[in-house]
Amino acid sequence: MLFIGIILLSIVSTLLGLSLAVSAREVFEAQTFSNFFRFPMIFLCGLFIPIASLPVYIRPISFILPITYGVDILKYSISDDNHISIVLDIVVLMVFCVGLFYFSIFNIRRKWIV
Repeated sequence: MLFIGIILLSIVSTLLGLSLAVSAREVFEAQTFSNFFRFPMIFLCGLFIPIASLPVYIRPISFILPITYGVDILKYSISDDNHISIVLDIVVLMVFCVGLFYFSIFNIRRKWIV
């Protein structure tokens, strides 16, 4: 399970970075967008602060982030402690992979046309 979690989390992170980089016009914009998404995700995904300890109005934001599901798989594989079903974690990460892949392809094709 650890290997599956690492692979899916790596793919989602790569595709998220790719989709942000392709959306930007310049390198500086890509770095700014990347930081805008990366830092909140690190603190809201349950890696440092458990999701149950977050305020009630911030918890829904945590479940929108793909990293939350990857962290949940890693926590399950290391300590058998998770908050979400493992099957749901894997399915959600695969959906994010497919969605981000097609979003990146769409942006690349749009840039080639213009």
